[in-house]
Amino acid sequence: MAAVLPNSTMNTNMPGLARALLQGGKLSQQQAESLSRQSVSEKLPFIDVLLQSATINSSEMAAFCSEVFGYPLLDLNAFNSALLPDKIVDAKLMQTQRVVALNKRGNKVSIALSDPTNSAALDQIKFQTQLNVEPIIVDHSLLLKLIEKLTQTAEQDLNELIGDDLDNIDFIEDEAAAPIDASTVDIDDAPVVKFLQKILIDAISQGASDLHFEPFEKFYRIRFRVDGVLRDIAQPPLAIKEKLASRIKVISKLDISEKRVPQDGRMKLVMSKTRSIDFRVSTLPTLFGEKIVMRILDGSQAQMGIEALGYEEEQKNTLLEAINRPYGMVLVTGPTGSGKTVSLYTCLNILNKPGINISTAEDPAEINLPGVNQVNVNDRAGLTFPVALKAFLRQDPDIIMVGEIRDLETADIAIKAAQTGHMVFSTLHTNDAPATLTRLMNMGVAPFNIASSVILITAQRLARRLCSCKQPTSIPDEALIEAGFDESDLDGTWLPYKPVGCERCNGSGYKGRVGIYQIMPITENIERIILNHGTALEIEEQAQQDGVKNLRQSGLVKVKQGLTSLEEVLGCTNI
Repeated sequence: MAAVLPNSTMNTNMPGLARALLQGGKLSQQQAESLSRQSVSEKLPFIDVLLQSATINSSEMAAFCSEVFGYPLLDLNAFNSALLPDKIVDAKLMQTQRVVALNKRGNKVSIALSDPTNSAALDQIKFQTQLNVEPIIVDHSLLLKLIEKLTQTAEQDLNELIGDDLDNIDFIEDEAAAPIDASTVDIDDAPVVKFLQKILIDAISQGASDLHFEPFEKFYRIRFRVDGVLRDIAQPPLAIKEKLASRIKVISKLDISEKRVPQDGRMKLVMSKTRSIDFRVSTLPTLFGEKIVMRILDGSQAQMGIEALGYEEEQKNTLLEAINRPYGMVLVTGPTGSGKTVSLYTCLNILNKPGINISTAEDPAEINLPGVNQVNVNDRAGLTFPVALKAFLRQDPDIIMVGEIRDLETADIAIKAAQTGHMVFSTLHTNDAPATLTRLMNMGVAPFNIASSVILITAQRLARRLCSCKQPTSIPDEALIEAGFDESDLDGTWLPYKPVGCERCNGSGYKGRVGIYQIMPITENIERIILNHGTALEIEEQAQQDGVKNLRQSGLVKVKQGLTSLEEVLGCTNI
């Protein structure tokens, strides 16, 4: 080792590490002073400037510091970072002072650092932890990598996930709601705001219908429902779950301080001057935080036209004939997510003319349709479906749409409206069209009222549409017949298709969805069965005789047309 230089020849303002290297002969006087001045002018730690200059490499530096200062030397490459103790040194101190807690035994903590002259860091750790500190020398470059890994913050992760220019994207809150309190928004949460915007844009571009933000004990998950199937999209840092939930609740006009009960709200994302997308927001308290589900309400879907929904020509004509009648009731049935709202709004859009007065009661109104008087029911305020319906009847309506018939009172008022010269649209949750009639009877609606008011019921499902990468496949005739095909269908003029997968459909083999419908007009024969308190099975048999295809039969038509696969139809319909 080189001789120690006299103190008179050394700059007292020189960092401790620079003086040690100068004394040890690793740096000349000129190098030490030049690097020290550069460190001050660039406001960088001396060790960073030193290693950037390539005067000495990080491994040589670690060996030198261990030998001169008498501290143990550790190779971080051979250390399992998963064994590091948690929360002894906070992330901020770790980043600013370049230290990592390696081990804790009793009242002693081992601290990895690359600059042993950084006594301020050791004092800070001792004060913060109230433990005795044992320095361990490590390679500086390896230490920085470890710190980056350990202190990978939500902001860093989110910036990696964002990547897109979102300057033209903005949120608009519902003007009817209370104004946002600016004090509730953390100005330092810009990465969370941008991340949320990016997620929403991705959901829209992928054609998602719902977004799920789900907190769990060890991770946070975001999923999209695309073509009826949930897909994992991202797992952002668990630490952002509170900020992300608060941000969504702020722009949805929800109470950010209330985390114990479910809440419902709405928000709007402005894509451009001509396009904006509404979202229905629902929060739910779970074991590890609030789960948030956002339903995308794209009003352009109601403008697609009836041809785009997948009705067969005969079904379309039957439906159009029914909705253009002057009075009666048309019911749409199916599970959640089967496209009932889009079907209803498509019908309303067809009928939406200057000479027609249309009023709707919904919970909530999902699609904004200009020219239609839409009312959100509010049970807390006393604005229920029955109250709204009674009000509509005093507003000179031509067409009434009820979001859902949930009880006898709503059903009675809707049926009376249909019997007194109004066209009424509504939905129910049943498996098929015949079951809808028996459901109304089970609610307590008199069979005579059902027979005299209901003119058509449509049951529907949404099946995934095959992507253009589809390929013909061979399925045994026995399997096709078992699925519901007639022997006359198996004439060899067509082949079913199977999903393959490509970039366009993200490997799923499906892109978009197609409707499968059971359009059942209420004929005189079905009216007689209703009046005789007939069962759904009897109604189903009569409908078949009247030429009504059930959901399975309608789905098999889509298979023959190559629009969807047999597996998809079997999965979403019953015989």
